[in-house]
Amino acid sequence: MKWTSALAIYFLFWVMSAFFVLPFGVRTHDEAGLEKVKGQADSAPAEFNPRKIAKRATLLSLVLFGLFYLNYAFDWIGTDDIDFYKGGETSAAAS
Repeated sequence: MKWTSALAIYFLFWVMSAFFVLPFGVRTHDEAGLEKVKGQADSAPAEFNPRKIAKRATLLSLVLFGLFYLNYAFDWIGTDDIDFYKGGETSAAAS
C-alpha cells in the first residue's frame, strides 16, 4: 500500500472516530447545574471541548487503523471470507 493511500484511509478512520466519540462525556446544562439561555435546546451541551474530542478520535483511529493495516499485511480476513454467495448461481438463475 502506498503511503498516500494509507494516509487517506487513516483520515477516513479519524473522521469516523471523531463522529463516534463526539457524544461521549457530554453533559447538558441541566446535568451541569448551569442556567440555560432563552430558546436553547434541552439537549445542547454545557461546554464543547474540541481538543478532548480530537485526542479521543486520534487514539481510537490509531487503534482501528492499526487493526486495518495488520489485516491488510497479514490477510486475516480476505474478500473470500466475506463472500456470502459462494454457491454461485441462485436457484432462479439455475432454472
